Amino acid sequence: MALTTAQVQEQKRQAEELLGDGDLKHGFAKSLFFGKFHGALLFPYPRLRPDEQPAVDQALAELRRFADEHIDAAAIDRDADIPQSVIDGLGRLGVLGMTAPREVGGRGFSQSAYGKIMELIGGHCGSTGVFVNAHHSIGIRALLLFGTKAQQERWLPDLVTGRKLGAFALTEEEAGSDAANVQTTATPSPDGQTWFLNGTKRYITNGGIAQVLTVMARTPAPGTDETRITAFLVTPDMPGFEVVEARMPKCGIRGTATARLAFHNLAVPAANILGPIGKGLRVALTVLDFGRTTFGATCTGAAKTCLRAAVAHARRRIQFKQPLSDFELVKKKIAWMAAHAFAMEATTTQCAAFIDRGSDDYMLETALLKVFASEALWTIVNDTLQIYGGQGYFSNEPIERMMRDARINQIGEGANDVLRAFIAVVGLRGVGASLKGVLTALKNPFRHFSALLRFGQNQMAARFTLPSVPVQSAELRHQAHELAARVRDFGIAVQNVLVDYRKLAGSDDELKLMEVVLKRQYPQERLADAACDLYASSCTLSRLDHLLTHHNGQPAERDRDVQAGRHFLTLANRRIRQNLAALWDNDDAMTTTTADAFTAG
Repeated sequence: MALTTAQVQEQKRQAEELLGDGDLKHGFAKSLFFGKFHGALLFPYPRLRPDEQPAVDQALAELRRFADEHIDAAAIDRDADIPQSVIDGLGRLGVLGMTAPREVGGRGFSQSAYGKIMELIGGHCGSTGVFVNAHHSIGIRALLLFGTKAQQERWLPDLVTGRKLGAFALTEEEAGSDAANVQTTATPSPDGQTWFLNGTKRYITNGGIAQVLTVMARTPAPGTDETRITAFLVTPDMPGFEVVEARMPKCGIRGTATARLAFHNLAVPAANILGPIGKGLRVALTVLDFGRTTFGATCTGAAKTCLRAAVAHARRRIQFKQPLSDFELVKKKIAWMAAHAFAMEATTTQCAAFIDRGSDDYMLETALLKVFASEALWTIVNDTLQIYGGQGYFSNEPIERMMRDARINQIGEGANDVLRAFIAVVGLRGVGASLKGVLTALKNPFRHFSALLRFGQNQMAARFTLPSVPVQSAELRHQAHELAARVRDFGIAVQNVLVDYRKLAGSDDELKLMEVVLKRQYPQERLADAACDLYASSCTLSRLDHLLTHHNGQPAERDRDVQAGRHFLTLANRRIRQNLAALWDNDDAMTTTTADAFTAG
């Protein structure tokens, strides 16, 4: 069913609210859609500050020891509970306030350093990783970013030490990946000093055990009949706060307390509004950028754990008078794991570096990371279980638990299919805006001759020259050339898709074009998957360039990592070409016909 004009206008308004005025600035990922490679944003490969490295090394050593001795992942899964002793221990180690300023009791770590911490936790216990992510990466992140000084002084000291826990309450029955569809309402009192919340939330990690929750609710927009989303700081001791279900039974990450909540005329002081009134969607999406980055870190940790387990099992398991590691189909799986674990770490590191540098726009990069890392981990866990065979299917091995834990990553903090649409639409939007100016100029070519001439020259250059990929190592010149060619091909494909969309729209009307863009998800998926591989390849190439130009004193480890990175570039290069070819050579019509045959009526 086609979207109505009103629905398209509403989605466009929501997109404008979500993206703000700066969405046409060309960050690294957005530049890919133009066929450009902003190498200065990724090269040289980011490293921890020298003054921070010793503290990070010490924190990792302490956390590794604590995890080995006290975090029993199997027991947490079996009992569906993270013991209070584990939470207290994480608080003592500073994990629950790792990036918070020292003035409020935090460790003051950079996002890059925090990523190393989360990688370790994610490789040890999926439930604990999600618990920490819900508390720190998104639970108190809004308070750190948007809280007033009074709000921060009131709540942060207890939150960063773990004396109190935080949660982020966005999801509802009608609002999950569709973050703009929040139905919980907040109505102001006549004097504006109190807001009354009514509604429900579900799937809220830590929701039933948190003492401070960031709650998204819909508020009236002054002077209009419309509403906007606003963020509120809510505590469970407020009358009208109900924990409907403290621990919802679920498939994986069973140790986390995932709750259903209800608000019954819950009175919240105006002093608890977090950020500007009506800007809660921007608050939510900004917070989720941090959460998706740490998602990448925990996925990387789990991928490395699977790789180690798969290699160890393949070497010791003898079948048909030889170890599994001698069989080519097992080698293929292990090589794929190693290649993607390398790329996952590189891509996570680059996203964290954008945050640490204070970049203006990295929303697209974090979405690409989240989709790429969670999809790669799912394949890695599945292949690890396949290498283990029947042994991996039983609960005395950790693989079946890791498989259940890993599945949430493709759903949480933005379902991957929704994020793929987001990636494609955001990328197309910038290119479409530039092409719209050309179309306008074509209506009066004599007046806009110079602009059209520049566009023609740029188009010729884009098709017959390659963007510069600034590697230092001569050993990577071929890989740099191949990546540059794929970036060029991607930019051309994006323009061709937009031309096709305008033909389908039948006019240059923006609303009609938006309707076509929103509806055609088959091409969106291919463009998004190609963009994921382009971004991951760019980060991987940067990391490889660093490894080949800086000796780390461990040549065997370096050579192994270099091989993994090279293999990823080869695999990703092939996938990019296949996805771009499938934009025009596909079975989309038959796919729709077949699905409709089953869903109609």
